[in-house]
Amino acid sequence: MKASLQLKLGQSLTMTPQLQQAIRLLQLSTLDLQQEIQQALDSNPMLETSEDDDHGDHEDGQGNDARDDGAEARETATTDTETGSDPQDDWGAEDITTDWTPESNADSTIPDDLPVDTAWDDIYQSAPASSSRNDDEGDNGDFESRNSATETLQDHLLWQLNLTPMSDRDRAVAHSLLDAVDDRGYLTSTLEDIHAGLSDETDEDPLELDEVEAVLRRLQHFDPPGVFARDLQECLLIQLNQLPPDTPWLAQARLVVTHYINLLGNRDYAQLLRRSRLKEDQLRDVLALITSLNPRPGDVIDQGEPDYVIPDVIVRKNEGRWRVELNPEIAPRIRVNAGYAALIRRADSSADNTYLRDQLQEAKWFIKSLQSRNETLLKVATRIVEHQQGFLDHGEEAMKPLILSDIAQAVEMHESTISRVTTQKYMHTPRGIFELKYFFSSHVSTDEGGECSSTAIRAMIRKLIGAETPKKPLSDSKIAAMLGEQGIKVARRTVAKYREAMHIPPSNERKRLV
Repeated sequence: MKASLQLKLGQSLTMTPQLQQAIRLLQLSTLDLQQEIQQALDSNPMLETSEDDDHGDHEDGQGNDARDDGAEARETATTDTETGSDPQDDWGAEDITTDWTPESNADSTIPDDLPVDTAWDDIYQSAPASSSRNDDEGDNGDFESRNSATETLQDHLLWQLNLTPMSDRDRAVAHSLLDAVDDRGYLTSTLEDIHAGLSDETDEDPLELDEVEAVLRRLQHFDPPGVFARDLQECLLIQLNQLPPDTPWLAQARLVVTHYINLLGNRDYAQLLRRSRLKEDQLRDVLALITSLNPRPGDVIDQGEPDYVIPDVIVRKNEGRWRVELNPEIAPRIRVNAGYAALIRRADSSADNTYLRDQLQEAKWFIKSLQSRNETLLKVATRIVEHQQGFLDHGEEAMKPLILSDIAQAVEMHESTISRVTTQKYMHTPRGIFELKYFFSSHVSTDEGGECSSTAIRAMIRKLIGAETPKKPLSDSKIAAMLGEQGIKVARRTVAKYREAMHIPPSNERKRLV
C-alpha cells in the first residue's frame, strides 16, 4: 500500500439552497404557500405584489430589466387533451397567469381629519393577502359564515338553562348535569356519581338522589329533543314522548323501543314480529317512525367549523377537449420591485449595496422556485387528466389503475417528486374536487388479462349494494361472485375490506323490511 493521486469523473446531486427552497415550496399546500409568500414579502424589500392586471406597466428601462431578471412570476398554464391523441400534438397551451391580483382598495383612503378617539381599523382596512374576491362583490359575501362564532351544544343548552326558572339548589344540579353532556347530547356520568359529587358540597341540607333525577327530567325537555339521555333507548323514548299524542303508531313505537330494542338493533324481524304481535305492514310503519328520530341529537347543534378547499388545478371540458389550468387565485402575483432594483450599483461594494444585491438574488430565486412549482404541478396534473379521461367522462367505474411510477416516467421525474406534488394538492373537476392522490390506485387482474382499478371496484361494489333487495342484502361472497361474472378476480376478504373502507355495514346490518 502506498499513497497515490487518482483522477475520477462522477455525477452527484448537491442540495443547494435554491434546490432546497424549490423542494420545500413544491410540497406546500395552498394555505402554507400563501403564508410562505406573505412571509417572503414581509422580509424581502425586493419583492412586491402587482396591484393591477396590466401586463404592460413599468415599460421603462428599469421595469423591463426587472422582468428580464425573472421578476414576473408568470407561466404557460393551460393544456388541452383529446382522447387517443398524442400529447405532444394535441396538448396545446395558452398564457394563463398563476398569480392573482389582490382586492383593490382605491376607495379606502385615510381622511385628513382623522378623529383621535377612532380606532385605526374603523377607518382603514387593507385586504388580506390571501383574499381572492373581486371589487364587484362588495359586501355580498357570506359575512355570517366567515365572522360568526360557531355555537356549541354546551352554549345552546346553557342559554336554555339561563331562561329556565329554578331554585339555586336545582340550578347547581343542572350545571353539574350540563358539564356531563358530551357532543352527542348524552350523559357521560351516572346520576350516582353526580349526586356523590354534589353531596360533598352541601353539608347542611343533604341532597337526595331523587332531586337530581327530578332536575334531569326537566332538562330532558330542552332542545334538541333527546338530549341528557343516558343511553340510546332513553334518547329515543324522550323524542317519542315529545311527539303529539295523535301521532300514528306512537304507542307501538314506544312498545318496540321499551321492550325489544335489542331485537331491533340485531334486525331480527322474525322475533320482533312474533313478540310484538304486529303484522309486517304495521311493523314497517312503526320502524319508519323510529328511524325518523335522531340517535345523536347533539350533532344538530354542534356541527363544527366548515372546512373549505381551494383547488390548485381547474379542469374543464371545452369543445370536446379537457383543459387543464392552474388556479390563478391560489397565490398573490409577485414581482421584483423595479425601484429598489434600480438602486443597485454594479461597482459599489458598500454594505447597503451588498444587502440590496443579496436581497435581489434571493427574490429571483424565490420567484424561480414558484415558477418551477407551478410548472411541475401543471405537468403532473396534465398527465393525470390524460390518463384518467374515462373517469372524467363516465365516473368512478371508468377509473384506470395508476401509480406514482407511471406519472414519474411520463414527466421524467423521480417518484418522490410526484409524491410531493400530489400531496395536499386538489383538482377541481366537473365531478367535484379531488385530491391528486385520489387518482392513484392499485390494480386487480381481470379474466381477459387486463387490469381494473381498485377505485373502480369500490364504485362497482357501491352500485351493487345500492341495487340490492333490502329484504335480502348481498353478502360479501355473493358480491365477489358477481364481480367474477364480470371478469374481475377479487376475493371475499378484499370485498369486505373495500366495503369497510366505504363505511358500508355488513349484510346483516343492511337488512330492511320492504
